[in-house]
Amino acid sequence: MLATRRTLPLTRESLTHKFWIAGHEGYLTIGFYEDGRVGEIFIKISKEGSAISGFCQAFCLGFSLAIQHGLSVSDAVHRFKGMRFEPMGVTRNPDIPEAESIVDYVARYLEINYSSVDRGGPSRASLSDNA
Repeated sequence: MLATRRTLPLTRESLTHKFWIAGHEGYLTIGFYEDGRVGEIFIKISKEGSAISGFCQAFCLGFSLAIQHGLSVSDAVHRFKGMRFEPMGVTRNPDIPEAESIVDYVARYLEINYSSVDRGGPSRASLSDNA
C-alpha cells in the first residue's frame, strides 16, 4: 500500500500561537488546508541555533509529512502526547498548565483545538485560540 501525500496550497490560512514552558518562549504556527484541517506545523524557539531548536524543526517536518500522508491529528496527538524531556514544567496557558516537553505541549494544544476537525467536528474558522 502506497500513501499519497496531500500537499497544501501555495497560499494558505495559518494561526500562530505564542507559548512559554519553564522559561522557554516559542511560537507554534499551524497551516491549514482549505477545509480547515491541519496540514503542517512549525515551531520557532527563542533560543535560535540551539539543539532544541533543531529538534523542533525535525519534529515539525516529521509531524507535517505524517499528516500530509494521511495520519489524523488525533492519531498524531496519541503518539506524541506525554513525551517527557526538557524543557518541561509550568506554562502560561490555562488550558495546559504544565507540559512534559515542547512535543507534549504541541500535541495537547492540537488535541484541545483541532483533533475534532479531522473527525468531522467544527472547522478551524469556528475554533478560537484560547491562549
